Amino acid sequence: MFTGSLVALITPFKDGNIDKKSLKNLIDFHVKNGTHGIVVAGTTGESATLTYSEHEELIALAIEYADKRIPIIAGTGANATHEAIALTKFAEKVGANASLQIVPYYNKPTQEGVYQHFKAIAEETNIPLILYNIPSRTGVDMLPETFARLYSDFPNVIGIKEATGNVARVSEQISLTNPDVVILSGDDALTLPMMAVGAKGVISVANNLIPQDIAKMCELALDGNFTEARKIHDKYWKLFKAMFVETNPIPVKTAAYMMGLIDDIEMRLPLYYMSEKNKKYLEEVLKEYGLI
Repeated sequence: MFTGSLVALITPFKDGNIDKKSLKNLIDFHVKNGTHGIVVAGTTGESATLTYSEHEELIALAIEYADKRIPIIAGTGANATHEAIALTKFAEKVGANASLQIVPYYNKPTQEGVYQHFKAIAEETNIPLILYNIPSRTGVDMLPETFARLYSDFPNVIGIKEATGNVARVSEQISLTNPDVVILSGDDALTLPMMAVGAKGVISVANNLIPQDIAKMCELALDGNFTEARKIHDKYWKLFKAMFVETNPIPVKTAAYMMGLIDDIEMRLPLYYMSEKNKKYLEEVLKEYGLI
């Protein structure tokens, strides 16, 4: 259920609120185009600027709109353990299939603090937990030994989204756990290399725009057909890079608007609209791929 191409879904806004119409359309779009799962309220979903009530509303709406047609993984992590527990309990109550749990940010906990944070969440909930390691944003790198300890100690800790940019982490994680552990790439450009050494898929930004192709690439890789999977990887390399020409999710949200996938380009401050130079570059890339 938690392998293959999982989309890091953007959160559409309109007039300062969640755009429910566009959200439903996005979920229908991913169901239709073969995405294997939807992650809501993650980094790409602008979780850091959602109010607490909006965070819960977004999770509940996604589950309602998905209507059990596609798994919903709810981003319910926080830098305060009590808040992460409360959000995770809510997601479990309303029917999320799993929770994505970011390593606590800003506080800069020790490895033992990271362990105790996730231990508290795992003990308070029963929902499957996918931990999320992205030191470039959190300021803390959850070491493989810490993850392996959590994976061993708590059955509901099932995997990790690894966004260190280090392909070797996959092999290290597997060596400390087992080949069945769910390791997901946190970077589209590294999905295929990571899957080649044992990752099970990706939580993808580019999937917002090209769901069929990312799903196909992951399916081919899971089947061991890396020759055909690489063709897709190579084809979309320029798009993968374009998604990070400015801070995520600014480019992908702008692209989704250009493609007519959402009704408004609205973002939450301090995120702001793309510079004209980068916007023009993004438009050229999308035209090159026939997406607009």
